[in-house]
Amino acid sequence: MLIRRAALLLSLPLAAGVALPTALAARPMTPQDVARIESTAGIAISRDGSHIAYTTLSRPDVTKGEENGGARQELFLANAPMQARAWLPEGMEVSRIGFTPDGAMIAFLWSDKGEKRALWGVPVGGGPYRKLAAIDGADIKSYSFAPSGSEVYLIAAPAKDDEREAESDAGFNSRVYEEELRTARVFAANVGEEVDAAPRQLELPGEVYSFEVAPNGEFAVFTSAPTTLVDDQYTRQRASILNLFDQSVVTVETPGKLGDIEISPDSRKLSMIAAVDANDPAATTLYLVDAATGEFTALNEGAPEAAVDAEWMADGRLASVIHVGAQSLLRYYSDSGEVLGNVDPGDLILTGLDQGGNILIATANSPAHPSELFVASRSGFERWTEHNPWLAEIDFGTQRTLTYAARDGQVIEGILIEPVSQPPLGGSPLILDVHGGPESHESNGWVTSYSNPGQVAAGEGYAVFLPNYRGSTAYGTAFSKQHQGDAAGKEFDDLVDAKHALVEQLVADGSRVGVTGGSYGGFATAWSSTRYSEEFAAGVMFVGISDLLSKLGTTDIPTEEFLVHARAQPWDNYEFTIERSPITYAGQAETPLLIMHGEDDPRVSPTQSLELYRNIKIRKPETPVRLVWYPGEGHGNAMAASRYDYNLRMMEWFDTYLKTGNRSAALPAPRPDLMIEKDES
Repeated sequence: MLIRRAALLLSLPLAAGVALPTALAARPMTPQDVARIESTAGIAISRDGSHIAYTTLSRPDVTKGEENGGARQELFLANAPMQARAWLPEGMEVSRIGFTPDGAMIAFLWSDKGEKRALWGVPVGGGPYRKLAAIDGADIKSYSFAPSGSEVYLIAAPAKDDEREAESDAGFNSRVYEEELRTARVFAANVGEEVDAAPRQLELPGEVYSFEVAPNGEFAVFTSAPTTLVDDQYTRQRASILNLFDQSVVTVETPGKLGDIEISPDSRKLSMIAAVDANDPAATTLYLVDAATGEFTALNEGAPEAAVDAEWMADGRLASVIHVGAQSLLRYYSDSGEVLGNVDPGDLILTGLDQGGNILIATANSPAHPSELFVASRSGFERWTEHNPWLAEIDFGTQRTLTYAARDGQVIEGILIEPVSQPPLGGSPLILDVHGGPESHESNGWVTSYSNPGQVAAGEGYAVFLPNYRGSTAYGTAFSKQHQGDAAGKEFDDLVDAKHALVEQLVADGSRVGVTGGSYGGFATAWSSTRYSEEFAAGVMFVGISDLLSKLGTTDIPTEEFLVHARAQPWDNYEFTIERSPITYAGQAETPLLIMHGEDDPRVSPTQSLELYRNIKIRKPETPVRLVWYPGEGHGNAMAASRYDYNLRMMEWFDTYLKTGNRSAALPAPRPDLMIEKDES
């Protein structure tokens, strides 16, 4: 097999303040840079802690002429800090990495030459990769080894329906909406020299999303929902404990959304991240669960924080990533739930954990780099990877947290990126970058992506502010519920108040403040560009909401919308529903608005964007407005070319209308200058 040295990992970034060679003189970040960013994705450590594996996440660099495509993951084996090797032939794109129980092989999912996705393994000592398990005619979604390693449990796609395919081939390809649903299946396969030709199927109800075998091999924990509908996954997914001997099931009767679940090394307890009730917008509370009874106890309910991930240590301690506002920390609990202590990771934002042999590894990002692999030590976290050494060339804008008081006194926190260049005395053009959800939050880490202007905007002289407005997580459940039943109310007033606070602090030029965001952030952009049009000089709206009445009938999460956002149905108060819809205010829209949307979005229908576009075009024809469709894209762009195109259009729109402060400027050309390098050979 081909082993390639990951040379880029051996280049340490220059320390802050160190002069760069002339050839690497500091420069601003560009959309072309965003298109080539790599980050650490999956991480895994062997049970004894002797081997660490991870995958990098990247996309084809279309700016260099690479063929367009989606996300790809490459497998690496790390032996020491800044020493890692690609562990599979170039071009093998894998997922769901792990280790066999004996630590001899790295396991992964992969599809070979058009075959269905199967479970494969590659020796950590070198040697050819080989297939470990497969399900005939179906992709494997995930897997969990029995402790002995002689058996593996597989979640596989639904069985092929030959009769239905024959009908479709004959032209009878009609579909009955939400009724022709087929659920995933769970199998147990023997692991040996030959692939098990006849894995046995387990009879489990509903759509199974995860399946994990306990260390004692006596039971497994699986999560499932009654159907494959996303709405059910959000609102009705539950954890169950399956006795592997008599097939009896104990369900953990949580009342709301469900997150990460882990089994303790003694198999007596589970850790569980879940919501506190059916109206809790997000699973952010950490629980301990009795594995015998399913009874659970909250460890941090009501605290102004969010549990993000958890992992049991070999010695019985429970490690958990906790986000507190815009920062993060690592907390250790005893097996009874007592807090043993917190570890401050400095400027790192921890996002995920794994452990083996009492060694804890983590993914983390910071204001200066995307996600990388770190290993916990007594002094903190040691960085093991560096996948974007060219970031040493970038002149970053200073990034910090900032708080302000909203009009009713509520304190709101956000992330401010200052312009790279010296700001003018009257303040800089400012972009409010509003996150979606709103049950999510911004951390003071890496905040630049294809749809987030971040350091690209800072390099062009903008200030950028990412507000954790009401409804955001990491400030406690009470804060995340403050937006409920008040769509576009206090939550979006917080955005206007952020503008006024930053103008008062001379960070922003009050006449040059723009807004962007996707999904719920797109809703915020639509509202800011219509109802609050006088406040915002330009807007870039992505997969956003414009009409709350039609949104209910076109989304795939109507129950989730009712439970954790609206808390009422539109027909309960039609007047309120219309009053809080941006299209109602299209007649007063003077904010130049760029609207972008994936044509196959199931979450927020593309018609939401079309409605707003058409209303503005009819009612305010003098206002610059443009609608851009992305064929084949859903609720967010997945393909490299459409992501790069988005970034170029966003910055071009802000340069045209926001930086100049000219709301009447002519529309940019329909096609942006792609600046793609061409092969002249």
